[in-house]
Amino acid sequence: MYQAIVFLPLIGALIAGFGGRAIGAKASEYVTTMFLIVAALLSWVAFFTIAMGEAETVRIPLMRWIDSGSFSVDWSLRIDTLTAVMLVVVNTVSCLVHVYSIGYMHHDPHRPRFFAYLSLFTFAMLMLVTSDNLLQMFFGWEGVGLASYLLIGFWYKKPSANAAAMKAFIVNRVGDFGFLLGVFGLFVLFGSISLDAIFAGARDFLPVEGAEAGETVITLFGMQLDKAHALTAVCLLLFMGAMGKSAQFLLHTWLPDAMEGPTPVSALIHAATMVTAGVFMVARLSPLFETSPTAMTFVLVIGAITAFFAATVGLVQNDIKRVIAYSTCSQLGYMFVALGAGAYSAGVFHLFTHAFFKALLFLGAGAVIHAMHHEQDMRHMGGLRKKIPITYAMMLIGTLALTGVGIPGSEWLGFAGFFSKDSIIEAAYAVGGNTGMFAFWLLVIAALFTSFYSWRLIHLTFHGTPREPAHDHHDHAAHDDHSHDHHGAAYDNAHEAPNVMLVPLYVLGAGAVLAGAVFYGMFFHDVEHIEHFFAGSVVVNHDIIEAAHHVPLWAKWSATVAMIIGFVAAWYMYIRRTDVPGKLAATNPGLYKFLLNKWYFDELYDFIFVRPALWIGRAFWKGFDDWLVDDKITGGLGRRVLNVTSWMSKLQSGYLYHYAFAMLIGIAALLTWAIAAGGLI
Repeated sequence: MYQAIVFLPLIGALIAGFGGRAIGAKASEYVTTMFLIVAALLSWVAFFTIAMGEAETVRIPLMRWIDSGSFSVDWSLRIDTLTAVMLVVVNTVSCLVHVYSIGYMHHDPHRPRFFAYLSLFTFAMLMLVTSDNLLQMFFGWEGVGLASYLLIGFWYKKPSANAAAMKAFIVNRVGDFGFLLGVFGLFVLFGSISLDAIFAGARDFLPVEGAEAGETVITLFGMQLDKAHALTAVCLLLFMGAMGKSAQFLLHTWLPDAMEGPTPVSALIHAATMVTAGVFMVARLSPLFETSPTAMTFVLVIGAITAFFAATVGLVQNDIKRVIAYSTCSQLGYMFVALGAGAYSAGVFHLFTHAFFKALLFLGAGAVIHAMHHEQDMRHMGGLRKKIPITYAMMLIGTLALTGVGIPGSEWLGFAGFFSKDSIIEAAYAVGGNTGMFAFWLLVIAALFTSFYSWRLIHLTFHGTPREPAHDHHDHAAHDDHSHDHHGAAYDNAHEAPNVMLVPLYVLGAGAVLAGAVFYGMFFHDVEHIEHFFAGSVVVNHDIIEAAHHVPLWAKWSATVAMIIGFVAAWYMYIRRTDVPGKLAATNPGLYKFLLNKWYFDELYDFIFVRPALWIGRAFWKGFDDWLVDDKITGGLGRRVLNVTSWMSKLQSGYLYHYAFAMLIGIAALLTWAIAAGGLI
């Protein structure tokens, strides 16, 4: 069963990728989709078998991979509760995205390639979450990076899509450099990259409390590190990889640009694959991170800053997909706050619930774009709830889940995001101290902003009166002729998506409503339940979870109050007084431009990294290659050879008396030399 879950997407990708032209687009769609549906159903079976049962971690060896000296790596599948959760998330969302794409990509001539990439993306993520050693994890880690590059740049004739794909690939290389150094460091420290060996070694690796620092065990960037500092350095390097993959602050810039890919790709990247890889990796290595309070604090702070930063940028974005993209970035920050606080189960819980409502929002946005003939600017929408009521209802459910609507203290009354997000905010408060309060307040403010921009999206898109769209400037891959409608025609011709696109929304909508209440007890409510549920697959920090359940009442209600304030503010500014946003932007132009330009990170990186790199490249090109190598060395030598041969060729006159004269001169010179040397005396 587990082999089928992992390899069915790969088989589908190979069939559609290499046989797509032979079997046709329809067959490619159906084959890949059917394989994913089977894998998703088997994933739920595995989830209830592993997570709900008494079964311990299951290891399924597949083959010997590397055997070189003392370095030995097997290719095997590790199935435990954390893996089972990820299998459900990845395969459920992926199969629904496959089904949805049959309708959304209907006019695209390259559907076999698209579905092959989708299935390859899924397979790479499955390899990552089932890995039993860090090298196998790195294989999946790079696999999702490759697949994201292929899918973001799927419409390769669009320069912006190619640029976005390259940006995602390059920014992730920065994080992957740190991740790879972390893997090397673990091998140096423990002599193995097997997860079990690392976890066993980490427990006995730290010096006894109160003892003097031990001897140097690793040298990193010229620093001599003892055991405690070595583990901290390794954890920070590993988290650097997570910052790239999961788009955390400073390495987040690729994620919004990933919207250049087709909308189903956005849903898959943001809900199930790629960005969840970093969260999974930190959760998987929780026994290692537990050994380093410094690394845990760093994870907490970066997560809190990311949650706040992305929420501020989302306030003013106008592209419907970009608003949801910054929402993803912000919610990933919440997950890392939970991991940094030691509430790993809460972070995984939010990853689980977020997959449902974020995929719902992205696919719902795709249905809106489909209805509006590929218009993505919310300023050119409005009043769509009458035209596409089903999509409106599904987007409403996704928004209620994202903003965390529920009653604090209740164990069953609330949408999915309410249970998981509030548990993280309570865990941040439970950390205490300056760091805990810093994270707590940033998350509460981010919850207010999340509510505001989410309801702003709903109001601008579905409420109010229709606003005339400008000419379409967000081309679909197929560049259909009907996408260039006249003013107002996009709204007049707006229509509900076909059932093949709506059915996935229904399933995700059910998850967005129920996932929190149904699984709250297993992930966060009771320590004993959590211990039983995760069965050693992640660390369960009893102190933090108990403290989180006993935070003051005002702390429990803080996120809900913030959510209500954001809702009221959005209603007032986009329904009651629609002139207020424009006045606010006009009276605070600096702040508005600062947020609209995403805190100027792209411009900053362009100034610090891109321009100097271009200058160095041009210097090597013009100065070294063209002037020195081509002109002076290669060209100069060539010119010298031509000069010498030209002069020598003049000696070859073709007249006999010239050659006889030259011979006499030579003989005379030879005799002169011989006499001068005393040879003839």
